Amino acid sequence: MASSGGARAFQLRLNPLTGDSEWLVVDEAEEAPAAPNHHKQLLAATSYLDMLNDAARNRAYRRAIDATVTDPNSRVLDIGAGTGLLSMMAARASAAVGGRGTVSACEAYLPMGKLTRRVLRANGMENKVKVFHKRSDELRVGVELDSRADILVSEILDSELLGEGLIPTLQHAHDELLVKNPKTVPYRATTYGVLVESTFLWKMHDLHSSEANAEDGVWLTPGGKENILSVKLQQHAMQCDALEDEIRLLSEPFKVFEFDFWNRPDSHHETKVEIKATADGHAHAIISWWVLQLDSTGSVFYSTAPRWVRQSSGVGLPECANGIKDWCDHWKQCVWFIQGTGARAMRDQTLSLRASHDQTSISYQLNMNDEVSSIRPNSNHLTLLPERVALYGDQDWRSALISAVRNAMSERSSPTCIVADDSVFLALVVSSLSPSSKVIAMLPGLRDKGFNYLQAVADANNLSTDRIKVIGRKASSLTMSDLEHEKVNLIVGEPFYHGSEGMLPWQNLRFWNERTLLDSLLSEDVFIMPCKGILRICAMSLPDLWRSRCSLKDVEGFDHSVVNDSFGACGDLPREQQGPCLPYYMWQCGCTKKLSKVYSLMDFDFSEPIHPCFGETKVEFAYDGICHGFAVWIDWVLDENSSAVISTGPESRYWKQGVQLLSRPVQVNPSNSIMRVEAHFDPDTGELAVQPRLMS
Repeated sequence: MASSGGARAFQLRLNPLTGDSEWLVVDEAEEAPAAPNHHKQLLAATSYLDMLNDAARNRAYRRAIDATVTDPNSRVLDIGAGTGLLSMMAARASAAVGGRGTVSACEAYLPMGKLTRRVLRANGMENKVKVFHKRSDELRVGVELDSRADILVSEILDSELLGEGLIPTLQHAHDELLVKNPKTVPYRATTYGVLVESTFLWKMHDLHSSEANAEDGVWLTPGGKENILSVKLQQHAMQCDALEDEIRLLSEPFKVFEFDFWNRPDSHHETKVEIKATADGHAHAIISWWVLQLDSTGSVFYSTAPRWVRQSSGVGLPECANGIKDWCDHWKQCVWFIQGTGARAMRDQTLSLRASHDQTSISYQLNMNDEVSSIRPNSNHLTLLPERVALYGDQDWRSALISAVRNAMSERSSPTCIVADDSVFLALVVSSLSPSSKVIAMLPGLRDKGFNYLQAVADANNLSTDRIKVIGRKASSLTMSDLEHEKVNLIVGEPFYHGSEGMLPWQNLRFWNERTLLDSLLSEDVFIMPCKGILRICAMSLPDLWRSRCSLKDVEGFDHSVVNDSFGACGDLPREQQGPCLPYYMWQCGCTKKLSKVYSLMDFDFSEPIHPCFGETKVEFAYDGICHGFAVWIDWVLDENSSAVISTGPESRYWKQGVQLLSRPVQVNPSNSIMRVEAHFDPDTGELAVQPRLMS
């Protein structure tokens, strides 16, 4: 009963080395045996595989659907069908009671919708579920649907709860697609929060205080403009179990919002929560999570709460029927940073929290009279990810870059410098260290925002605004006239490209590509910082990440093995194959253990134009354990003497590493286990392939 009509969609893909985007055509192609490679990479980067490996989630949905679909005439609508798991659960539950009703599923993402049909066929249910490659707000009763549905099943939730469009989706469904007083799975969602003190979280948002401690004379957040560069005011998804030893709870968990799926939700709502402080301290953040009640009787729950939250707290958090869930990455907790230096709390003090939500997000304001909390950003304001803010406040990182630039400029009295990336920090450093320097900032991602920001902080850094020229064009179009006919003798980068923070580490090799495009404008004695990049690897035991990425078989009674190739699964597959290398913050990957020393696999020499690279090494294991794969990252060598190196490896929490999982886990020991690892870098695509092989 899959819908026909030759659907076609377009998928946007970014070329990491050029920053250009290209549109990929996705055809319905009913009988295509597997997704093309570029679509596999896109699907592997989604959370579908991790979600389907979340046994607690799957079990909770199955129990709730079985308890809800009890009428043989039920008309079920599944919104955001994914692989069709919930639709198949509903069809099976309906059949168990002699069902004569219907199950309709909509999945707007066409590559995913194609997999939906493959899964349905593999389970003999292609005639029991009708699939539409449309958004739910494109469905019409009397056209796609024969009648309004009396049961809604859905899983359109992100870590914040609302970010995938839960509210507008439910609003349209209640208005146009559902009967009055429908049954729903889930039945209700409740959000909770807790006040915490954490030095680590404080460093991720209070850049002004960190800069004051650095005392190096470069001010990204000068006095009077403390909020000109900040973390975006939103909830940031984070694995907070990893912070258990680095936080102090300053309150009991408190209930914030309740959303009833069976009732049409409001677009906007505000509530005031009185929070009693349980300890003296400094509130740096609110950590939040949600609890799903999946059935109407209140017997099936699923929670995203961190493990250190006490279920016996005074607010009566429900005990989840699935018990302690395994680590998963598709739903995390969320962190809301309290602006400025945070809020002082004293034991038994009552703090006032104003919480509000719109259609896609929840926001907080602690102590409504707090002047800092009421500040609204202007056109000069820059917002960056928490990890980038923490990095900009890191004294060692700042010192390494400033020293490298100072040493390079000591031999150049009036340098002409290009800042090839989005580093406003380096633009200020070069300009402040040399009053006669000419600085051209490419700022390919920040553009006008970066220019307005630099103008706003120039005075505080003793700079004239005409000292920094921002070029809003690609490096390939830069000419000598842009440089006032002077060759560039200094080209620098962190490297950092705004908008690519969640990508693989080597995708910052865009710096190498930019340097190559500028080759004709560079002087013979040009200093390039960083001078080179070194690809590093370390063998790892990653049981939690492996569990979330392993191949699928039976998922609550339904065969999902047909999606393993498309999702880049690892493990017990019909043939030897390797999943794609994916970006993760290693410190947030649950249980981890290093099994080898760090090895260098490949060098990228930026004094040369960009070119294909190959590297290989033998990895000897230093510890017993099960090797699930390798952490892969780049160390940036700042100077020609290799005396200053900035590592983006697992020891730092501010960068994502690449994780290359093996086809199968391997038991290793120091006495007789060796792996050969090869790597290939393709400058045309920006792709880097890492291939580990166990040696006999």
